[in-house]
Amino acid sequence: MGKEDMAFHETVDLHELLNMKTVGLLKSKLTQGVVFDQDLRKLMEKNVQMSIQDVKQLQRLYPYTRSEK
Repeated sequence: MGKEDMAFHETVDLHELLNMKTVGLLKSKLTQGVVFDQDLRKLMEKNVQMSIQDVKQLQRLYPYTRSEK
Protein backbone atom coordinates (compact mmCIF):
# COMPACT_ATOMS: atom_id res chain seq x y z
CA MET A 1 0.00 0.00 0.00
CA GLY A 2 1.42 3.36 -0.99
CA LYS A 3 1.43 6.53 1.07
CA GLU A 4 -1.84 7.84 -0.43
CA ASP A 5 -3.81 4.81 -1.49
CA MET A 6 -7.12 5.80 0.10
CA ALA A 7 -9.67 7.78 -1.85
CA PHE A 8 -11.21 10.83 -0.21
CA HIS A 9 -14.46 9.03 0.59
CA GLU A 10 -12.48 6.23 2.25
CA THR A 11 -10.63 8.80 4.36
CA VAL A 12 -13.96 10.26 5.48
CA ASP A 13 -15.28 6.77 6.24
CA LEU A 14 -12.19 6.02 8.31
CA HIS A 15 -12.69 9.20 10.35
CA GLU A 16 -16.36 8.35 10.89
CA LEU A 17 -15.54 4.81 12.02
CA LEU A 18 -12.85 6.03 14.37
CA ASN A 19 -15.18 8.64 15.86
CA MET A 20 -17.94 6.06 16.33
CA LYS A 21 -15.60 3.57 17.99
CA THR A 22 -14.09 6.24 20.24
CA VAL A 23 -17.48 7.52 21.41
CA GLY A 24 -18.69 3.97 22.06
CA LEU A 25 -15.51 3.20 23.97
CA LEU A 26 -15.86 6.27 26.17
CA LYS A 27 -19.55 5.59 26.79
CA SER A 28 -18.90 1.97 27.81
CA LYS A 29 -16.00 2.94 30.03
CA LEU A 30 -17.98 5.68 31.80
CA THR A 31 -21.10 3.54 32.18
CA GLN A 32 -19.12 0.75 33.89
CA GLY A 33 -18.89 2.94 36.98
CA VAL A 34 -22.66 2.90 37.54
CA VAL A 35 -23.32 -0.76 36.65
CA PHE A 36 -23.71 -3.09 39.63
CA ASP A 37 -24.43 -6.36 37.83
CA GLN A 38 -21.11 -8.21 37.58
CA ASP A 39 -22.04 -10.12 34.41
CA LEU A 40 -22.97 -6.90 32.65
CA ARG A 41 -19.81 -5.24 33.91
CA LYS A 42 -17.68 -8.11 32.53
CA LEU A 43 -19.47 -7.85 29.19
CA MET A 44 -18.87 -4.11 29.10
CA GLU A 45 -15.18 -4.60 29.95
CA LYS A 46 -14.89 -7.07 27.08
CA ASN A 47 -16.50 -4.46 24.81
CA VAL A 48 -13.98 -1.85 26.02
CA GLN A 49 -11.03 -4.14 25.31
CA MET A 50 -12.33 -5.02 21.84
CA SER A 51 -12.99 -1.35 21.07
CA ILE A 52 -9.43 -0.44 22.09
CA GLN A 53 -8.12 -3.04 19.63
CA ASP A 54 -10.43 -1.72 16.91
CA VAL A 55 -9.27 1.87 17.46
CA LYS A 56 -5.62 0.79 17.26
CA GLN A 57 -6.29 -1.04 14.00
CA LEU A 58 -8.05 1.98 12.51
CA GLN A 59 -5.24 4.28 13.61
CA ARG A 60 -2.76 2.17 11.64
CA LEU A 61 -4.57 3.23 8.48
CA TYR A 62 -3.98 6.95 9.01
CA PRO A 63 -0.72 7.07 7.00
CA TYR A 64 -2.75 6.04 3.93
CA THR A 65 -5.37 8.78 4.17
CA ARG A 66 -5.60 11.91 2.05
CA SER A 67 -5.79 15.45 3.29
CA GLU A 68 -5.54 17.41 0.02
CA LYS A 69 -6.47 16.97 -3.63
